Amino acid sequence: MNILQKKDIYSVVKISDTKLQKSLTTFDLTMLGIGAIIGTGIFVLTGTGALKAGPGLMFAFILAALACLFAALCYAEFASMVPIAGSAYTYTYTTIGEIFAFIIGWDLALEYMLGVSTVSVGWSGYFQSFLAGFGIHIPAKLTAAPGLMTTGHVEGVFNLPAFLIVMLITFLIAMGIKETKRVNNIMVIVKIAVVVLFICVAIFYVKPDNLAPVLPYGFSGVFTAAATVFFAFIGFDAVSSSTEETINPAKTMPKGIIISLAICTVLYVIVSLIMTGVVPFKMFSHYEDHPVSAVLKYSGQNWISGIIDIGAILGMTTVMLVMLYGQTRVTYAMSKDGLMPGIFSKVSSKTDTPFISTWIFGLISALLGGFVSIETLSEMVNIGTLSAFILVAIAIIVLRKKSPDLERKFKCPAVPIIPIAAVIFCLFLILNLNPVTWVRFGIWLFIGLVVYFTYSQKRSTIKNKTS
Repeated sequence: MNILQKKDIYSVVKISDTKLQKSLTTFDLTMLGIGAIIGTGIFVLTGTGALKAGPGLMFAFILAALACLFAALCYAEFASMVPIAGSAYTYTYTTIGEIFAFIIGWDLALEYMLGVSTVSVGWSGYFQSFLAGFGIHIPAKLTAAPGLMTTGHVEGVFNLPAFLIVMLITFLIAMGIKETKRVNNIMVIVKIAVVVLFICVAIFYVKPDNLAPVLPYGFSGVFTAAATVFFAFIGFDAVSSSTEETINPAKTMPKGIIISLAICTVLYVIVSLIMTGVVPFKMFSHYEDHPVSAVLKYSGQNWISGIIDIGAILGMTTVMLVMLYGQTRVTYAMSKDGLMPGIFSKVSSKTDTPFISTWIFGLISALLGGFVSIETLSEMVNIGTLSAFILVAIAIIVLRKKSPDLERKFKCPAVPIIPIAAVIFCLFLILNLNPVTWVRFGIWLFIGLVVYFTYSQKRSTIKNKTS
């Protein structure tokens, strides 16, 4: 039983038998990255982070962004070499071995699926607020998960808006990547405009006194906030899942990953600085579910606050779109390798997409969003992503030593320093996660290992080729 068998990276680089349609450019990838990153993080987690770090929230975003940047440089090198879907799963398979590739693919499946569900619940809250502005109210029992009290002090039964938005996004992705990217690009441009509008208006209401002290809880507060707001950057790795559908991925993929991460980091830092400068950070305990629009209401700019609500709705929509897209592409790659059932790599002849797989994961994500609280969902998301980042960074070091002559159209600079920095930063953020998250993650990992040893390992295409 060889659980460390690897794909031959030279064969992978030379051969790409994809049935997926190549249509994504650098601009499209940048829009996908921004679509994945700017959403829940900037419209929801800024309030939560401010309570933990005060005005030092901007440093928390920088710390989380550094961890992502170091990992992104590693992702970019792999993406320029390995022209197939699968993201960290594929990269790990070619360097460290099958068992680690399966684990990381299993973790990414959890990350994307729960990420979609988590954001759908946040989207539901903003959507209800938006409708309320027009005097429209959804029945209270259909606005929250079972057991949760709604704003009308009624116990929820099912979060209908959360369920419906995921179903709509699933339909869009199932129809094809061209349709998906067009809608995503439009929504991303709109939400960037909304964020810029917030900056241009709110900056005039900043009071320097609110920014002192910068670190009311010291660096420990910044570290705790960084582990929380890291969720804001989850999803940029989904961009690398689209390699098979990218035109000239060796050049466009690294640009798309790095440009999108840089733009989002700058916007996060500016917005968090302005927010804590306008509103005393302790007051965000009253505005955790809609901190950005609340800042403008606090400043008396109610009409612009309504526009921000629209931006939040669009922002979270694109995050769900990119995460569900990434989910289906990772499982597509795992299925092609025999580690998941063949139904997940079956491509529709009409839409050129993994149609059935898209609907399976879309339905699961929608049901989780309808029946489970946002707190329970969000606790499990970060650790899977951080684990993926760590393995990709290690894989870069291994591959540089194992295959130094392999053509790299983009090279991660300062190897092994940058990959080691990625590992250290990600481990540090993992240590700041809730211990309960570790227990739940361990249970999910155990289930994955059972699947691997009872199904995947026996049906591995690599094993069958070599046996």
